[in-house]
Amino acid sequence: MTAKPVIPRAKARADVDLAVEYYANEADVDVAFGFIDALEHAYTFIGEMPGAGSPRWSHELNLPGLRTIRLKGFPWLVFYLEFETHVDVWRVLHAKRDMPTGLADGDD
Repeated sequence: MTAKPVIPRAKARADVDLAVEYYANEADVDVAFGFIDALEHAYTFIGEMPGAGSPRWSHELNLPGLRTIRLKGFPWLVFYLEFETHVDVWRVLHAKRDMPTGLADGDD
Protein backbone atom coordinates (compact mmCIF):
# COMPACT_ATOMS: atom_id res chain seq x y z
CA MET A 1 0.00 0.00 0.00
CA THR A 2 1.33 3.42 -0.97
CA ALA A 3 1.24 6.28 1.49
CA LYS A 4 -1.01 9.20 0.68
CA PRO A 5 0.49 12.65 0.33
CA VAL A 6 -0.04 14.77 3.45
CA ILE A 7 -0.99 18.32 2.52
CA PRO A 8 -1.13 20.92 5.29
CA ARG A 9 -3.46 23.88 4.79
CA ALA A 10 -2.17 27.43 5.17
CA LYS A 11 -3.48 27.64 8.75
CA ALA A 12 -1.72 24.40 9.68
CA ARG A 13 1.54 25.73 8.22
CA ALA A 14 1.07 28.97 10.18
CA ASP A 15 0.43 26.93 13.36
CA VAL A 16 3.69 25.06 12.81
CA ASP A 17 5.63 28.26 12.13
CA LEU A 18 4.39 29.77 15.39
CA ALA A 19 5.26 26.63 17.36
CA VAL A 20 8.76 26.43 15.89
CA GLU A 21 9.34 30.12 16.59
CA TYR A 22 8.11 29.69 20.17
CA TYR A 23 10.37 26.69 20.85
CA ALA A 24 13.38 28.36 19.23
CA ASN A 25 12.92 31.52 21.34
CA GLU A 26 11.75 30.02 24.64
CA ALA A 27 13.72 26.77 24.73
CA ASP A 28 16.42 26.42 22.10
CA VAL A 29 16.97 25.50 18.50
CA ASP A 30 17.36 21.80 19.33
CA VAL A 31 13.87 21.73 20.84
CA ALA A 32 12.48 23.48 17.75
CA PHE A 33 14.16 20.87 15.55
CA GLY A 34 12.75 18.13 17.80
CA PHE A 35 9.27 19.56 17.23
CA ILE A 36 9.85 19.51 13.45
CA ASP A 37 11.07 15.90 13.62
CA ALA A 38 8.01 14.86 15.66
CA LEU A 39 5.75 16.59 13.14
CA GLU A 40 7.46 14.89 10.18
CA HIS A 41 7.02 11.51 11.89
CA ALA A 42 3.34 12.30 12.49
CA TYR A 43 2.84 13.30 8.85
CA THR A 44 4.52 10.09 7.68
CA PHE A 45 2.34 8.04 10.01
CA ILE A 46 -0.96 9.62 8.94
CA GLY A 47 0.04 9.30 5.29
CA GLU A 48 0.56 5.57 5.80
CA MET A 49 -2.29 4.93 8.26
CA PRO A 50 -4.79 7.81 8.13
CA GLY A 51 -7.53 5.81 9.83
CA ALA A 52 -5.44 5.34 12.98
CA GLY A 53 -6.07 8.82 14.39
CA SER A 54 -8.63 9.46 17.09
CA PRO A 55 -12.12 10.54 16.00
CA ARG A 56 -12.78 12.20 19.40
CA TRP A 57 -12.99 15.77 18.09
CA SER A 58 -15.03 14.62 15.10
CA HIS A 59 -17.80 13.63 17.49
CA GLU A 60 -17.41 16.59 19.85
CA LEU A 61 -17.34 19.18 17.05
CA ASN A 62 -19.71 17.40 14.66
CA LEU A 63 -17.11 17.36 11.90
CA PRO A 64 -17.45 13.96 10.21
CA GLY A 65 -14.16 12.32 9.35
CA LEU A 66 -11.96 14.63 11.42
CA ARG A 67 -9.15 12.75 13.15
CA THR A 68 -6.28 13.71 15.41
CA ILE A 69 -2.94 12.39 16.50
CA ARG A 70 -0.65 13.77 19.19
CA LEU A 71 2.95 14.61 18.43
CA LYS A 72 5.34 12.33 20.27
CA GLY A 73 7.08 14.29 23.00
CA PHE A 74 5.13 17.51 22.46
CA PRO A 75 1.68 18.65 23.62
CA TRP A 76 0.40 19.32 20.10
CA LEU A 77 -2.39 17.71 18.08
CA VAL A 78 -2.54 17.30 14.31
CA PHE A 79 -6.13 17.63 13.00
CA TYR A 80 -6.72 16.06 9.60
CA LEU A 81 -9.19 14.58 7.14
CA GLU A 82 -8.53 11.64 4.86
CA PHE A 83 -9.53 11.88 1.21
CA GLU A 84 -9.16 9.32 -1.56
CA THR A 85 -6.03 10.97 -2.96
CA HIS A 86 -4.45 12.68 0.07
CA VAL A 87 -4.56 13.58 3.75
CA ASP A 88 -5.66 17.16 4.41
CA VAL A 89 -4.08 18.64 7.57
CA TRP A 90 -6.43 21.32 8.92
CA ARG A 91 -4.57 22.54 11.98
CA VAL A 92 -1.69 21.77 14.32
CA LEU A 93 -2.82 23.04 17.73
CA HIS A 94 -1.50 22.96 21.27
CA ALA A 95 -3.40 20.33 23.27
CA LYS A 96 -4.45 22.89 25.91
CA ARG A 97 -6.04 25.20 23.36
CA ASP A 98 -9.79 25.76 23.11
CA MET A 99 -10.37 23.35 20.21
CA PRO A 100 -13.80 24.58 19.06
CA THR A 101 -12.39 28.11 18.74
CA GLY A 102 -9.16 26.90 17.14
CA LEU A 103 -10.97 24.83 14.56
CA ALA A 104 -13.78 27.28 13.85
CA ASP A 105 -11.62 29.07 11.33
CA GLY A 106 -9.84 25.90 10.19
CA ASP A 107 -10.95 25.90 6.56
CA ASP A 108 -9.03 28.01 4.06
